[in-house]
Amino acid sequence: MGKGDKKTRRGKIVNGTYGARRKRKADKKPVVAGGSGAKKKK
Repeated sequence: MGKGDKKTRRGKIVNGTYGARRKRKADKKPVVAGGSGAKKKK
């Protein structure tokens, strides 16, 4: 269990792949203040 093992996190880092043991970072979208952005009536 180490750098050559494709099922471990370390093995995936060395191999440059992703999977259940090494998730990709989710892009955090900034929350826009002010709500849904619906058009306001005049």
